[in-house]
Amino acid sequence: MRGDYQQLVDEVSAALGAPATLEDRDFGLIAFGVHDTGDGSSGGVSSLMDPVRTKSILHRRSTAAVRAWFEAYGIARATGPLRIPPDPSAGVLTGRICLPARHDGVVQGYVWLLDDGHLADVELGGPARAQDPRIAQAMRTAARIGALLAAETRAGAAAGTLLHDVLVGPAAGRDAALAELRDALPGGAAGPVAAVAVLPWRPADPAAPGPGLPRTAATTVVRVADGGGRDGESAGAAAGARVRTGAGAGAGGGAEPVRALAALVLLPSAGSVDPAVAAAERLLHAAGGGTRSGAPGEVRAGVRRGAQGAARTRAGEPATGAGAAAVPDAVAGVGDGRADLAGLPGTWREALAAARAARAAPRLGPVARWPEIGPYRLLTDLPGGADPAVGRLLEPAHAALARTAEVYLDHAGQAARTAAALGIHRQTLYYRLSRVEELTGLDLAAGEDRLLLHMSLKSARL
Repeated sequence: MRGDYQQLVDEVSAALGAPATLEDRDFGLIAFGVHDTGDGSSGGVSSLMDPVRTKSILHRRSTAAVRAWFEAYGIARATGPLRIPPDPSAGVLTGRICLPARHDGVVQGYVWLLDDGHLADVELGGPARAQDPRIAQAMRTAARIGALLAAETRAGAAAGTLLHDVLVGPAAGRDAALAELRDALPGGAAGPVAAVAVLPWRPADPAAPGPGLPRTAATTVVRVADGGGRDGESAGAAAGARVRTGAGAGAGGGAEPVRALAALVLLPSAGSVDPAVAAAERLLHAAGGGTRSGAPGEVRAGVRRGAQGAARTRAGEPATGAGAAAVPDAVAGVGDGRADLAGLPGTWREALAAARAARAAPRLGPVARWPEIGPYRLLTDLPGGADPAVGRLLEPAHAALARTAEVYLDHAGQAARTAAALGIHRQTLYYRLSRVEELTGLDLAAGEDRLLLHMSLKSARL
């Protein structure tokens, strides 16, 4: 179907002799074309590449500010073509003609024609003005695009419902839902797949995203448990927040449910999850997470930083404290690839675990991949509830002691480095550690006791 959109956009470009761009109604890029002048060059393309169009193509989505600027011209309500003048202050250096792609009275997307003045004599039509035949032809093409987008939205909604049933529906019906999902997807989704989880899912439009995500076969919104602990916040404070809201502690132990987005991504091979990472970046951008600007390129850099952060942690560098990464608004997790749809539940569990790990330890994100989350592969699979020995330490009143213990264990029990990371005197550190031993009954000189304490503190973040 993506090829159909490109062909239709190329038809519009050829009819009007101008570069055209197709975006869905959420301003996600679907296809773009250029006009061939016939002399081997792309007519006027360099002069028409203003910042707004360039960023739309590079990031495959326009920003919320750009969307609001264009919608102020009434494009969402328009039933016919509209002229939009240039505005250099908004980064719109070139005028546009907007062709709403509508179906059954609902706008499904927009075809944009870039106009540096060469379309000024093209009549868009009106009560007393005949429409230029080229515009009429382009609007007929836009209507075909609208019908395709509407059909894709309906198919996506049906596939999303089945995906929801497979992931979180009643256990007795999951096999049947998986079989129906296989039938509903192109080619029966016979090839490799991977799952993406975005947590929490709080975009401006809380519904699952529609068309416009390459290789993304279905999306759905689910409710999952999330404890909400963060690096830089003590495990005790994280657990205390759950106590105050009436939620349980530990990995999934009655933690307050939040909305998460699940996406099913088709892969070229089970060993290459790059398309899933790309989908995670775009979904994270839509959710307003990942980085302050949320640009997919910056999110991609965060994937690399996550892998480097995991390596630093394994090397014993600080993972908590004043230098910890800022808490992201949302994070994404990517599960390992599976040979076919039968492996969907497994890759979803991995994707969700990776997202929870990135929420607990932002150094792993903003897009965390299952193989790179280290000990959280085990911690996210532990049953809920704090170990009785650690329960008192996780009370809000002992948050400073819990953080001290965690930083101490993160630094492999090295007192000098721990004191420096916490900014306290070594004697203060020894006093706090003795209080930790009193509260827990654990011996910090014993390996198994240290292991139990470390796992409990990390699990409390989840």
